[in-house]
Amino acid sequence: MPRVGAGGLEPPTPASQTRCATGLRYAPSRPSITPGWLNRQGAALYHAHHARHPEDIPFWIELAQKQAGAVLELGCGTGRVLIPLAQVCPSTFGLDNDADMLAFLRRSLPSTLRSRVNVWLADLAAFHLEARFSLIVLPCNTFSTLSKEKRQKMLVVVHRHLEAGGVFAASMPNPEYLLRLPATAESEMEEIFPHPSDGEPVQVSSSWKRTGRTFSIYWNYDHLLPDGRVERTPAQVRHLLETPQTYIKELSSAGFEKPLLLGDFDGSPYASDSPYLILLATRQP
Repeated sequence: MPRVGAGGLEPPTPASQTRCATGLRYAPSRPSITPGWLNRQGAALYHAHHARHPEDIPFWIELAQKQAGAVLELGCGTGRVLIPLAQVCPSTFGLDNDADMLAFLRRSLPSTLRSRVNVWLADLAAFHLEARFSLIVLPCNTFSTLSKEKRQKMLVVVHRHLEAGGVFAASMPNPEYLLRLPATAESEMEEIFPHPSDGEPVQVSSSWKRTGRTFSIYWNYDHLLPDGRVERTPAQVRHLLETPQTYIKELSSAGFEKPLLLGDFDGSPYASDSPYLILLATRQP
């Protein structure tokens, strides 16, 4: 099943919902609502949740080792993918448009890796760097959250920053799979993890709604306090369910060769029932 990333946790299916049994289920009657995606401890909360799911990391590491050159991660966030890449790549770069995320990454970066890592605050569709890269990655299900206009602008910029023969790789939930799910789902608990500030439980629940080819996912991060209060942080992400053919055309228009399509991080070929759609596109000479 699709899991987590900067673009958000992918929606629980009936199968994944059966794995959510726990003794900490509850129904808060009057939770304290914290508006917005990220509260005052947002980057740390985000990282505490998403770092629990490293299933895709070996895929990105193997890809970087195969390309054997400088690597750039778009939307590097708190470093869930970037830090493992830096452990095997001598020249690793990252950019994100969230200053709090990048501040958390810098604080978390081991001293032994600081000479290998450079990060910038930038828009992934409008960045300009001196370096050229053998690999540019967009993990964490972010690609399908971008509008058509932003995707196209980003692909042009990515192409310009790749070496000849360099590879652009992006992962996202399989749009064909999401289109077959029910149009709506009631909120169900997914998992519990300790809050990074005090170790108290954070209970994560999610629901979804599909409208046409737009798939919106909603979460509640419920911080269970010792005095019985609940501090809730809501989150939402929207995926645009484009066809694989749409992405192929956009990559071709930006100057890439026809991409290889994978369906999971084990390298299996893409199929309509795959959990993911992973694009591997090579820059034409």
